[in-house]
Amino acid sequence: MTMPISAIFLLTLFSVIYGTASTHHLRHTLSSDSYHQPYRTAYHFQPPKNWINGPLRYGGLYHLFYQYNPKGTVWGNIIWAHSVSKDLVNWTPLDPAIFPSQPSDVNGCWSGSATLLPGNKPAILYTGINPLNQQVQNLAKPKNLSDPFLREWVKSPKNPLMAPTSANKINASSFRDPTTAWLGQDGHWRVLVGSKRGTRGMALLYRSKDFVDWVQAKDPLHSILGSGMWECPDFFPVLNNGQLGVDTSVNGDYVRHVLKVSLDDKKHDYYMIGSYNADKDAFIPDKGFNEFVLRYDYGKYYASKSFFDDGKKRRVLLGWVNESSSVADDIKKGWSGIHTIPRAIWLHKSGKQLVLWPVEEIEKLRANPVNLPPQVLEGGKLLQINGVTATQADVEISFSFEKSKLRKAEVLNYWRDPQILCSTKGSSLRSELGPFGLLVFASEGLQEFTSIDHSVVESFEGEGRGCITARVYPTLAIDDKAQIYAFNNGSAEVMITRLSAWSMKKAQIN
Repeated sequence: MTMPISAIFLLTLFSVIYGTASTHHLRHTLSSDSYHQPYRTAYHFQPPKNWINGPLRYGGLYHLFYQYNPKGTVWGNIIWAHSVSKDLVNWTPLDPAIFPSQPSDVNGCWSGSATLLPGNKPAILYTGINPLNQQVQNLAKPKNLSDPFLREWVKSPKNPLMAPTSANKINASSFRDPTTAWLGQDGHWRVLVGSKRGTRGMALLYRSKDFVDWVQAKDPLHSILGSGMWECPDFFPVLNNGQLGVDTSVNGDYVRHVLKVSLDDKKHDYYMIGSYNADKDAFIPDKGFNEFVLRYDYGKYYASKSFFDDGKKRRVLLGWVNESSSVADDIKKGWSGIHTIPRAIWLHKSGKQLVLWPVEEIEKLRANPVNLPPQVLEGGKLLQINGVTATQADVEISFSFEKSKLRKAEVLNYWRDPQILCSTKGSSLRSELGPFGLLVFASEGLQEFTSIDHSVVESFEGEGRGCITARVYPTLAIDDKAQIYAFNNGSAEVMITRLSAWSMKKAQIN
């Protein structure tokens, strides 16, 4: 009997079985050349130059605020740059929204979040660095609400609104990245700030009635011993059933809550699923979530931020992908860091993990479709995918194989780190079943290839249950010298049940 399977994307590198039986579906998104630079992406968000890090829908526009160094390629001189979009694909830059101008942010304007207050009034909470190099939390609001571009922002004269003191015992160097706030049934706002005490990572909780005067709660929303600093926390509800998103303030029996943190010690984004006890202001993880195990993305992905898109009733996730190149290379090319393609996010029907999938708007960039008929891919064989721009492509591929071959597959233990496993074993190993998948950025003769975009590859597997983002810097497989292959390095044949590919048009990115 032919067995379609559900596996994380690592199945394309070696044989890994995880989860329940369903069609194994992979989606690779690749991007390419810009400004005559082979590694500059064509439809992943990035500024014209320099370093970026960290959304909001207002007036029919998507607003993306991100950390930016206007004076260099590497970290430093951080301000809040600002770009807008009608479709989450094409972006137009505006003047910086927030830059150092008060004692509470004189040494930099770091990460934060936007919240829509009653009356559709945006407000931003962000971390600033004061003259004592302490991390403090500040407020800014639009100067003109009738301006859909929200071009000017005014800071509160009461800044900072939250600060470390001897009384609250907050580590002044570990107090940052306020979340989007949510409104409780008592009419008070809540917000989280990432912190740690010793090795105990925590999400500190603050309450406010007017969004200006904030009082720290006695206990954090949640904390875990040994997890280290929690950066860029995010806390939001997801429906028990369905793919629609809900406003951050929603709570009830029909939703679960997600607590996501960026673990500074591991440089990855992890999340838990559980419930929010509004009476006690506490997050209670579901069974099996006593520690951070699940990740949004099992590759290079950090400092992500979600927001509720009230226009399309979905929750959208944006994440930062830093470089794998050297600082010297970053300075030479004049830019550093990109954002992933925006992803819709919802709870899987099992209730045990989240699903991530590129927003539907990205498909507007597809051109010149190539559809291959179902076919057998014999062991040790390659299938070249012609007719698409290999450095800038979107590929969807599904595999199946005989159920009896499952006994020959290697099981990925839940606790193992996929990146370590990939780097240890690679895709050139042979077994009876696999590895099989895609080779992208392959040069003629396969002197160079990666099984994992012309410097970024985003892969979505199992209908979005597994995601991997990677940065690659080919030296041979660049521009028109790059090729794409489906491969099978195992001895047993596999069936390609579907293969569709598109060349991707260039988006307007700043």
